Amino acid sequence: MTDYGWHTILGSPPSKSNSYRIITIGNGNKRHGSLTKSDALNKYEQSFYMQIGDLRNKNIDGLFEFYCRVYNDSMRKDIDNSTKVLLDCLQHTNTIKNDNRCVKLVMEKFIDKERPRCEFKLIEID
Repeated sequence: MTDYGWHTILGSPPSKSNSYRIITIGNGNKRHGSLTKSDALNKYEQSFYMQIGDLRNKNIDGLFEFYCRVYNDSMRKDIDNSTKVLLDCLQHTNTIKNDNRCVKLVMEKFIDKERPRCEFKLIEID
């Protein structure tokens, strides 16, 4: 078992359900709708990438447990919406190979108006 310790990412993760917008692609009769990430999600992903530090490119490919404390600036946000964004960011930064390898998820929600953030740790199971 490998415990990668606690890490902090400043900022409040955007809601996954509200982080996409519909765009139109193509011209004339060959137009169709598609989804693209919102500016807020793109900005959070970039910030996450810059803050992830020594976990970037770890490529954890075994089963893992994910423990997370999310500190939002208000009670409005649902904790479950943060989960998917954070796991996607971990995958995007090559910290984990695939979020489907998560076998245990422990999430806690707190309020911190002055310093919204998430604190998390990964434990890889041998």
